Amino acid sequence: MPQIFHPSANTIARVSIFGALFFVAGLIWLTYVIGSSPYVTRASVVIDQPVPFSHKLHAGGLGLDCRFCHVSVEVSAFAGMPSTKTCMTCHSQVLTNSPLLAPVRESYAEDRSLRWTRVHDLPDFVHFNHSIHVRKGLECSSCHGTVETMPLVRQVATLQMTWCLDCHRDPKRWKGPTQTVARLSPADHVRSLTNCSTCHQ
Repeated sequence: MPQIFHPSANTIARVSIFGALFFVAGLIWLTYVIGSSPYVTRASVVIDQPVPFSHKLHAGGLGLDCRFCHVSVEVSAFAGMPSTKTCMTCHSQVLTNSPLLAPVRESYAEDRSLRWTRVHDLPDFVHFNHSIHVRKGLECSSCHGTVETMPLVRQVATLQMTWCLDCHRDPKRWKGPTQTVARLSPADHVRSLTNCSTCHQ
């Protein structure tokens, strides 16, 4: 029977197969790189706000506790955003004519809240409860970074599921002992923390 393909076709076939494998591997790598980039995760990206609020000045320089502005962090899923009245507690006396604070004064005069843009914004299908994490001894900086050093706050972590699971798989990273750890064996505790329904309710 005569040979249909020239012997060089074997080389072309091998090169094509290896080329396809490298192409697929490259696509997978590119997808991973783009998926974990600041373009997608918003990590290290400064978000525009109605007022350029400096955590470095307020939390770092003046030593204000996070709970002064984020009042519901210990009792609610949402940490809360400061009301305009909270800002005006000081700014009715300090920097009263600063152009940067004009939106705060207008908001106060019109009795409406400032429209802050969330920096750490999880997807709607993820349930995160601040109060549980705070009550378990986790410090704010564990997730939010050292905001007291940030002139303009930015997201420091990717907030992707793998980042959350790293902590949930290794509860020893947490700052304080938890009641759950005391009641469950370490294996059962990790299993309960990594159960899908813990965050996806």
